[in-house]
Amino acid sequence: MQAHSRSNFQPAEAGAVLAGTVGACAGGGALAGWAAGHAGYGVLGGVVVGLPVGVYAVYRRFKGYFS
Repeated sequence: MQAHSRSNFQPAEAGAVLAGTVGACAGGGALAGWAAGHAGYGVLGGVVVGLPVGVYAVYRRFKGYFS
């Protein structure tokens, strides 16, 4: 009988999840900022929100590896 294998941590996948999440938040912020007249501020706000959201998304994806 084999032991329960832990999920493999794949740095490239973790980076893609992080970059995709931050990019999506920045895009949403850009749209909101563009609608308000300041797309640059919207992108900045999206990135500020996207970083912790991205870290949480990576944590959720690789939760078995960190515990």
